[in-house]
Amino acid sequence: MRRSPLLWISAAAVFAFLYIPLIVVVVFSFNDSKLNAGWVGFTFKWYSILVNDKAMMDAALNSLFIAFTASFLATLLGTMAGIAMYRYKTRILPFMTLTPLAMPEILLGVSLLLFFISVLGTESLSLLTVIIAHTTFCIGFVAIIVRARLIGMDESIFEAARDLGATPWQTFRLITFPLIMPAIIAGLLMSFTLSIDDFVITFFTAGVGVPTLPLTIYTMIKIAVTPEVNALSTLMMLLTLGMIIIASKVAPGFLEETEHRGEDQ
Repeated sequence: MRRSPLLWISAAAVFAFLYIPLIVVVVFSFNDSKLNAGWVGFTFKWYSILVNDKAMMDAALNSLFIAFTASFLATLLGTMAGIAMYRYKTRILPFMTLTPLAMPEILLGVSLLLFFISVLGTESLSLLTVIIAHTTFCIGFVAIIVRARLIGMDESIFEAARDLGATPWQTFRLITFPLIMPAIIAGLLMSFTLSIDDFVITFFTAGVGVPTLPLTIYTMIKIAVTPEVNALSTLMMLLTLGMIIIASKVAPGFLEETEHRGEDQ
């Protein structure tokens, strides 16, 4: 099939729009200039400054802890919610699970702020409230991915397992869980990505003395954007790419193991 040159040009323009800004961020993280307005020379000093910046490192550790904890909890609860939405055709469950996705972030952030203050008190805002808030808005993303994976599966697989005498737990452990593992990993990665770079909801629920990377970067760019911010952004991109590569290696392994297990049975 012959493809039109216009199609290739359009595709190249889209990819350039997506990736050229990222390349610029990486390149200017090695720029030997505080102003970051033009290329001066090559240096690694901004990475050294970043590592020795205690405030930035504390913010990074907070963001990583929040992202890992919230993504784990959201994946656990979202997986259960996705399975429940697939098996029980009720209207209230999708409404309760997916409502945070449809709400504007600023509205969700204000709502959670008022909830924490009214229920837990004015001094309640802490690292824990940020984790709860991030878990709340990430659950829906995991539930959608898991339910979509289940909808695309053949129901006869589960019926065959029940006919062969498998208990509900055995069916889930040996068949359902391995088959939905790629969706679970995808939901975990999405939750981690959404959590680590969230600003609006974190701004309302973090409180005083709980710095995160988005809040710290926002404070820095109000003065000037130094290559230190570029260096931090580069490391975050490498972390995200590393997780994607790991997921691409892990998910096919689960699928192959499931297929071999089915052939042996």
